[in-house]
Amino acid sequence: MNDAEIPPPPPRLTPIPADRPLRVVGDVHGDLAAFRHAIATDRFVIQLGDLVDHGPDSAGVLRAMFRLMDEKRGLFLLGNHDRKLGRALSGRKMRPDPPLEATLRQLDSELAARARQEIERAPAWLVAGRAVFVHGGFHTGMLHQDPPPGLQRVTHLLSRALFGETSGRMQEDGFPERRLNWIDHIPAGFTVYCGHDQRSTDGRPWRKHGRSGGLAIFTDTGAGKGGHLAWIDLPPPAQQDDAPSP
Repeated sequence: MNDAEIPPPPPRLTPIPADRPLRVVGDVHGDLAAFRHAIATDRFVIQLGDLVDHGPDSAGVLRAMFRLMDEKRGLFLLGNHDRKLGRALSGRKMRPDPPLEATLRQLDSELAARARQEIERAPAWLVAGRAVFVHGGFHTGMLHQDPPPGLQRVTHLLSRALFGETSGRMQEDGFPERRLNWIDHIPAGFTVYCGHDQRSTDGRPWRKHGRSGGLAIFTDTGAGKGGHLAWIDLPPPAQQDDAPSP
Protein backbone atom coordinates (compact mmCIF):
# COMPACT_ATOMS: atom_id res chain seq x y z
CA MET A 1 0.00 0.00 0.00
CA ASN A 2 1.50 3.35 -0.94
CA ASP A 3 1.23 6.54 1.10
CA ALA A 4 -1.63 7.90 -0.98
CA GLU A 5 -3.76 4.86 -0.12
CA ILE A 6 -3.41 5.04 3.66
CA PRO A 7 -6.91 5.10 5.19
CA PRO A 8 -7.85 7.31 8.13
CA PRO A 9 -6.35 5.96 11.35
CA PRO A 10 -8.68 4.18 13.77
CA PRO A 11 -10.20 6.45 16.43
CA ARG A 12 -7.91 6.93 19.43
CA LEU A 13 -8.27 8.67 22.72
CA THR A 14 -7.31 12.32 22.22
CA PRO A 15 -7.52 15.39 24.42
CA ILE A 16 -8.92 17.37 21.47
CA PRO A 17 -12.69 17.79 21.94
CA ALA A 18 -14.60 16.54 18.90
CA ASP A 19 -17.43 19.05 19.15
CA ARG A 20 -15.55 22.33 19.68
CA PRO A 21 -14.10 24.61 16.99
CA LEU A 22 -10.32 24.81 17.08
CA ARG A 23 -7.65 27.48 16.95
CA VAL A 24 -4.21 26.21 15.91
CA VAL A 25 -1.46 28.53 17.15
CA GLY A 26 2.12 28.53 15.87
CA ASP A 27 5.44 29.00 17.69
CA VAL A 28 5.11 31.64 20.44
CA HIS A 29 8.71 31.93 21.68
CA GLY A 30 7.95 34.08 24.68
CA ASP A 31 5.77 36.68 22.90
CA LEU A 32 3.14 37.06 25.61
CA ALA A 33 1.33 40.04 24.09
CA ALA A 34 0.71 38.17 20.85
CA PHE A 35 -0.24 34.97 22.67
CA ARG A 36 -2.86 36.81 24.71
CA HIS A 37 -4.50 37.90 21.45
CA ALA A 38 -4.37 34.35 20.09
CA ILE A 39 -6.06 32.78 23.11
CA ALA A 40 -8.78 35.44 23.44
CA THR A 41 -11.27 33.06 21.85
CA ASP A 42 -14.01 30.58 22.69
CA ARG A 43 -12.29 28.05 20.44
CA PHE A 44 -10.21 25.18 21.82
CA VAL A 45 -6.56 26.14 21.40
CA ILE A 46 -3.94 23.74 20.04
CA GLN A 47 -0.53 25.34 20.40
CA LEU A 48 2.05 23.61 18.22
CA GLY A 49 5.06 23.84 20.53
CA ASP A 50 7.93 26.23 21.30
CA LEU A 51 6.17 28.31 23.91
CA VAL A 52 9.46 29.58 25.29
CA ASP A 53 12.82 31.23 24.51
CA HIS A 54 13.84 34.31 22.51
CA GLY A 55 10.86 36.55 23.31
CA PRO A 56 10.57 38.84 26.34
CA ASP A 57 8.22 36.87 28.61
CA SER A 58 8.45 33.09 28.42
CA ALA A 59 7.27 32.85 32.02
CA GLY A 60 4.12 34.82 31.20
CA VAL A 61 3.44 32.60 28.18
CA LEU A 62 3.75 29.48 30.34
CA ARG A 63 1.37 30.88 32.94
CA ALA A 64 -1.17 31.80 30.24
CA MET A 65 -0.91 28.34 28.68
CA PHE A 66 -1.33 26.54 31.99
CA ARG A 67 -4.33 28.70 32.86
CA LEU A 68 -5.87 27.73 29.54
CA MET A 69 -5.24 24.07 30.34
CA ASP A 70 -6.71 24.39 33.83
CA GLU A 71 -9.85 25.84 32.25
CA LYS A 72 -9.88 22.95 29.71
CA ARG A 73 -9.67 25.46 26.88
CA GLY A 74 -6.47 24.28 25.23
CA LEU A 75 -3.28 22.23 25.14
CA PHE A 76 0.24 22.49 23.78
CA LEU A 77 2.38 20.05 21.87
CA LEU A 78 6.01 19.40 22.69
CA GLY A 79 8.43 21.58 20.75
CA ASN A 80 12.20 21.30 20.72
CA HIS A 81 12.59 24.42 22.88
CA ASP A 82 10.02 23.15 25.37
CA ARG A 83 11.89 19.86 25.55
CA LYS A 84 15.18 21.64 26.25
CA LEU A 85 13.52 23.54 29.08
CA GLY A 86 12.03 20.34 30.47
CA ARG A 87 15.39 18.60 30.42
CA ALA A 88 17.08 21.53 32.13
CA LEU A 89 14.39 21.58 34.83
CA SER A 90 14.93 17.84 35.29
CA GLY A 91 18.57 18.47 36.17
CA ARG A 92 20.10 17.44 32.87
CA LYS A 93 23.40 19.09 31.98
CA MET A 94 22.81 21.36 29.00
CA ARG A 95 25.08 23.07 26.52
CA PRO A 96 25.42 26.86 26.84
CA ASP A 97 22.19 28.27 25.42
CA PRO A 98 21.49 31.99 26.08
CA PRO A 99 17.74 31.87 25.17
CA LEU A 100 17.20 28.87 27.45
CA GLU A 101 19.21 30.49 30.24
CA ALA A 102 17.09 33.65 29.94
CA THR A 103 13.92 31.57 30.22
CA LEU A 104 15.20 29.74 33.30
CA ARG A 105 15.95 33.05 35.05
CA GLN A 106 12.30 34.06 34.63
CA LEU A 107 10.84 31.01 36.41
CA ASP A 108 10.08 30.97 40.10
CA SER A 109 10.09 27.60 41.87
CA GLU A 110 6.33 27.06 41.56
CA LEU A 111 6.24 27.81 37.84
CA ALA A 112 9.38 25.73 37.25
CA ALA A 113 7.75 22.71 38.91
CA ARG A 114 4.55 23.12 36.89
CA ALA A 115 6.50 23.61 33.66
CA ARG A 116 8.50 20.43 34.22
CA GLN A 117 5.32 18.47 34.91
CA GLU A 118 3.41 19.75 31.88
CA ILE A 119 6.33 19.48 29.46
CA GLU A 120 6.96 15.91 30.60
CA ARG A 121 3.43 14.88 29.61
CA ALA A 122 2.94 17.11 26.56
CA PRO A 123 2.27 14.99 23.44
CA ALA A 124 4.71 15.25 20.55
CA TRP A 125 1.89 14.84 18.04
CA LEU A 126 -1.87 14.41 17.91
CA VAL A 127 -4.18 13.07 15.20
CA ALA A 128 -7.82 14.09 14.89
CA GLY A 129 -9.51 12.50 11.87
CA ARG A 130 -7.47 13.58 8.85
CA ALA A 131 -5.69 16.41 10.69
CA VAL A 132 -2.24 15.87 12.20
CA PHE A 133 -0.81 18.37 14.68
CA VAL A 134 2.95 18.29 15.28
CA HIS A 135 5.76 20.74 15.95
CA GLY A 136 8.52 19.81 13.52
CA GLY A 137 7.56 17.34 10.79
CA PHE A 138 5.39 14.39 9.85
CA HIS A 139 5.98 10.67 9.47
CA THR A 140 3.34 8.12 8.48
CA GLY A 141 4.11 6.19 11.68
CA MET A 142 2.40 8.99 13.60
CA LEU A 143 -0.93 7.86 12.17
CA HIS A 144 -0.69 4.53 13.97
CA GLN A 145 1.55 5.08 16.99
CA ASP A 146 1.05 7.16 20.10
CA PRO A 147 3.86 9.59 20.92
CA PRO A 148 6.54 8.35 23.34
CA PRO A 149 7.48 10.20 26.55
CA GLY A 150 9.02 13.44 25.33
CA LEU A 151 11.85 13.80 27.83
CA GLN A 152 13.21 10.29 27.43
CA ARG A 153 15.28 8.77 24.63
CA VAL A 154 14.74 10.42 21.25
CA THR A 155 13.22 7.84 18.90
CA HIS A 156 13.04 8.29 15.14
CA LEU A 157 9.43 9.46 15.32
CA LEU A 158 10.13 11.80 18.23
CA SER A 159 13.07 13.31 16.35
CA ARG A 160 10.87 13.95 13.33
CA ALA A 161 8.17 15.47 15.53
CA LEU A 162 10.59 17.83 17.27
CA PHE A 163 13.10 18.73 14.57
CA GLY A 164 11.52 17.86 11.23
CA GLU A 165 13.73 16.22 8.62
CA THR A 166 17.40 17.18 8.35
CA SER A 167 20.03 16.42 5.73
CA GLY A 168 22.90 15.83 8.17
CA ARG A 169 24.64 18.99 6.95
CA MET A 170 25.02 22.25 8.84
CA GLN A 171 24.08 25.63 7.38
CA GLU A 172 26.26 28.74 7.59
CA ASP A 173 24.18 29.97 10.53
CA GLY A 174 25.15 26.87 12.52
CA PHE A 175 21.74 25.19 12.36
CA PRO A 176 21.03 21.85 10.67
CA GLU A 177 19.90 22.00 7.06
CA ARG A 178 16.20 21.09 6.95
CA ARG A 179 14.49 19.09 4.23
CA LEU A 180 10.84 18.88 3.31
CA ASN A 181 10.73 15.44 1.68
CA TRP A 182 8.32 14.33 4.41
CA ILE A 183 5.58 16.44 2.84
CA ASP A 184 5.46 14.05 -0.13
CA HIS A 185 4.49 11.25 2.25
CA ILE A 186 1.42 12.93 3.71
CA PRO A 187 -1.49 10.76 2.49
CA ALA A 188 -4.14 12.24 0.24
CA GLY A 189 -6.83 14.03 2.20
CA PHE A 190 -4.64 14.61 5.27
CA THR A 191 -3.43 18.02 6.46
CA VAL A 192 -0.41 18.40 8.73
CA TYR A 193 -0.31 21.54 10.86
CA CYS A 194 3.23 22.22 12.04
CA GLY A 195 5.53 24.95 13.30
CA HIS A 196 9.32 24.97 13.84
CA ASP A 197 10.30 25.90 10.28
CA GLN A 198 9.75 29.55 9.36
CA ARG A 199 8.99 29.28 5.65
CA SER A 200 6.55 32.16 5.23
CA THR A 201 7.66 35.15 3.14
CA ASP A 202 4.44 37.17 3.46
CA GLY A 203 3.59 36.87 7.15
CA ARG A 204 0.92 34.23 6.59
CA PRO A 205 1.12 30.47 7.24
CA TRP A 206 2.94 28.75 4.38
CA ARG A 207 1.22 25.90 2.55
CA LYS A 208 2.78 23.12 0.49
CA HIS A 209 1.06 20.21 -1.23
CA GLY A 210 2.88 16.88 -1.40
CA ARG A 211 3.11 14.37 -4.24
CA SER A 212 0.83 11.90 -2.45
CA GLY A 213 -1.96 14.48 -2.24
CA GLY A 214 -1.53 15.67 1.34
CA LEU A 215 -1.01 19.21 2.56
CA ALA A 216 1.41 20.77 5.07
CA ILE A 217 0.69 24.13 6.67
CA PHE A 218 3.60 25.82 8.43
CA THR A 219 2.46 28.25 11.13
CA ASP A 220 5.77 29.66 12.41
CA THR A 221 5.87 33.31 11.32
CA GLY A 222 8.62 34.52 13.63
CA ALA A 223 6.94 35.37 16.94
CA GLY A 224 9.54 36.26 19.55
CA LYS A 225 12.17 36.68 16.82
CA GLY A 226 11.06 39.92 15.19
CA GLY A 227 8.04 38.50 13.38
CA HIS A 228 4.51 37.89 14.58
CA LEU A 229 2.29 35.09 15.81
CA ALA A 230 0.01 33.24 13.39
CA TRP A 231 -3.00 31.04 14.02
CA ILE A 232 -5.58 29.14 11.98
CA ASP A 233 -9.21 28.57 12.91
CA LEU A 234 -10.76 25.19 12.11
CA PRO A 235 -14.23 23.68 12.50
CA PRO A 236 -14.82 21.04 15.20
CA PRO A 237 -13.01 17.76 14.40
CA ALA A 238 -16.36 15.99 14.12
CA GLN A 239 -17.24 18.27 11.20
CA GLN A 240 -13.90 18.42 9.43
CA ASP A 241 -14.50 15.45 7.13
CA ASP A 242 -17.42 17.38 5.66
CA ALA A 243 -15.64 20.73 5.53
CA PRO A 244 -13.73 22.05 2.51
CA SER A 245 -9.94 21.72 2.59
CA PRO A 246 -8.21 24.66 4.36
